[in-house]
Amino acid sequence: MKIFKDKHTLQKEISKTKGISFVPTMGGLHKGHISLIKRSKKNKFKTLVSIFVNPTQFNKKKDFRSYPRSTKKDLKKLKKLKVNYLYMPTFKDIYGFKPKEKVFLDKFSKKLCGKFRKGHFEGVLNVVNRFLEIIKPRYIFLGKKDYQQLYLIKKHIEKRKIKSKIIVCKTIRENNGVALSTRNSNLNDNQIKIASNIYYYLYKLKKRIKKNYNLFNLNRIKRDLRDLGANKIDYLENYNTKNFKKVKRQSKKFNIFIAYYIKNIRLIDNI
Repeated sequence: MKIFKDKHTLQKEISKTKGISFVPTMGGLHKGHISLIKRSKKNKFKTLVSIFVNPTQFNKKKDFRSYPRSTKKDLKKLKKLKVNYLYMPTFKDIYGFKPKEKVFLDKFSKKLCGKFRKGHFEGVLNVVNRFLEIIKPRYIFLGKKDYQQLYLIKKHIEKRKIKSKIIVCKTIRENNGVALSTRNSNLNDNQIKIASNIYYYLYKLKKRIKKNYNLFNLNRIKRDLRDLGANKIDYLENYNTKNFKKVKRQSKKFNIFIAYYIKNIRLIDNI
């Protein structure tokens, strides 16, 4: 595995290849990241993983500083997976140039997490746009867990006619149903149990709503979630996963989207 911290050295190296499969991460690698990397390695192009905790997508400096980092463990995992390239840029390396393409931010960025995390998606799209310009990957591998983020990146790529193709990968969950996230390392055993109970509650609720939409009673559901241990709920909404329009009647193609807190730890999911 070749490690790069400078974009010019990286570009010189990957210019020799026929194409790159790109897996962007902020480190704290878990089974979800590993599944993306394994999926990437199945195609004919070399795999490039990035580790960069992007400060511009954090609303609070405290959250940025407390974001779990485990560089030594990450390196060990990536070497074991026989990743071809690792890009670990500095802030200056990523943000020290003006990208050719202007970020396109779809209006859906104002919904769900966009309501509660001002500037978050601007930060995400900004850094992704820069990575795409530096690396010019054939493929970029993204998971469904951050469904809104996935949708917005897809819209940016389409609008700006960027040649990179998104490969959408399923959400990886623990045996207890909890969606894998780097932030999960901040949860204790009791909090993990709360997250698991919330997942199974919503999973069963979705099945019932498919048969009878009138069961989607927000006040009652939020009360139940608080009883299960959610300290605060930012949002709980259901959207069609194809066009991201809010579902208002009987439908088979929808996901329940949620962002909630267990103590001061914010978790998101879509089920």
